[in-house]
Formats: sequence, structure tokens, C-alpha cells
Amino acid sequence: MDSTVLFALGLTLFAGLATGIGSLIAFFASRTNTKFLSVSLGFSAGVMIYVSMIEIFFKAKDSLTAAQGETAGYWLTLAGFFGGMVFMAVLDRILPQMGNPHEVRTVEDMDDEPSNDEYARLRKMGIFTALAIAIHNFPEGIATFMSAIQDPALGIAIAIAVAIHNIPEGIAVSVPIYYATGSRKKAFQYSFLSGISEPVGAIAAWLFLMPFLSDTLFGIIFAGVAGIMVFISLDELLPAAKRYDEAHLSIYGLVAGMAVMALSLVLLA
Repeated sequence: MDSTVLFALGLTLFAGLATGIGSLIAFFASRTNTKFLSVSLGFSAGVMIYVSMIEIFFKAKDSLTAAQGETAGYWLTLAGFFGGMVFMAVLDRILPQMGNPHEVRTVEDMDDEPSNDEYARLRKMGIFTALAIAIHNFPEGIATFMSAIQDPALGIAIAIAVAIHNIPEGIAVSVPIYYATGSRKKAFQYSFLSGISEPVGAIAAWLFLMPFLSDTLFGIIFAGVAGIMVFISLDELLPAAKRYDEAHLSIYGLVAGMAVMALSLVLLA
């Protein structure tokens, strides 16, 4: 295993374990800083959208047109991009609604004592949420890993963006589990395990995709990664950012994320 692979795996581990940070925030913060979360999620979406549309999509197109020719390569790029979006949309449809990872939860949610008949439902909700987030994190792990293999600087940017949006997901898992069990340890474990699927996705990519990597396969994967990240940004991050704060903070964060990503790409070019 060379240093590039180790670096890429380390980035996905960092991004995945951010769910644990969300869990710790839920336990030890007295209030949820909703403005900070709104800006952060908007920033994450800005990074993901910009890097997907400006960098990853065109890297995929260049790779596919070099291997398949201009016309076929461009059509394959489009198919991979929208295929990534369709994949995430289908994933959202088949996941249990009770475990919807898009549902915003805050530290204040733990202040209200549930009635006895709610404990079982809350435990089930927490488990389903952890499962849903784990399934979502698997392709994100592949995206982070493949990006870092191709371009370490790009991988760092994506890992940071993914880590930011994993923090409120950790809160979403921890709150109902803690409600139902009264155990911080169990809530943290479920939150932690939901993030582990991210490095698992990276390991799967290393074992099953890397040995067969060609210009065509690389281009299709990268196009799919771009579609997945744009879908996540539009379907998860921006709506969640708006729910955390009704002002324009999420859009300011979005623009800031795009600007930082643009500047980073220029400086690292």
C-alpha cells in the first residue's frame, strides 16, 4: 500500500468520524449554534457544488474523451453525472422514512422528556437514522477516496466538506438514541458506527475499483461522484442549512465555500 492510498484512506476516516463530533456536541453543548451550523452547511454545499461542476466533471470529461473520443466521451460523462444523481435519489426513496437523515435535530431536542410509549419509537428512529446515514456515507467514502487518489488537494477539500455535513448527522443519530436509552455511550456508539461506513466505502474502492482502473472507468466514476455530490448539496445540505437559520446565512456560506474552493484551485494549480 503506497503513501497516496494511505493518505486517501486517512482522509475518508477523518471525514467519517466527524459524526462522532456531532454526537459530542449533542452531549456537551448547552445550546445548538444554529447560525454557525447554517453557515457551515452552506459552506460545505458551496465547496461540493463548485468542485463538482468546475473540477471533477471536467476531469471526468477529459478522461473519457481521451479514451472514447469527443462525442462518446461527452455522452458517457453526462450519463455518469446524472447516473450519480439518480443513484442517490433511488437511495433516498428506499431508505426507511423513520430514519430520514435529512431531518434536522438540535441539542435542545434533548431538553423535553418523552413519554414512556415514545421510548421504543425513538430508539427505532435512532437506529434507522444511523442505518440511513451509514448507507449515504458509503458512496461519499468512495468519492473522497477516488478524489484524493487523483488529486490530494482536491481530496482534502472534499473531505473537509463531507466532514462538516457529517457533524449534524451525528447529532441526528445521537438525540433519539440518547432519548430512548439515557446512555451517552450507546448514542455515541451508534453515531460513530454510522460514520465508519465512509472509510469502508474507501476500502471497497481500493480493493474492487483500483485494480481495474482505466481512463474510462476513472471518468465514469468521477462523473458519478460529481452527480452524487451535487445531489447531496441540493437535497440535503442547503435545505438543512435553511432550516437551521431562516436568514440568508446559508447562501452567504454557499458563496464563501465556492470562493474558497475557487481560490484554492487557483493557488494549487
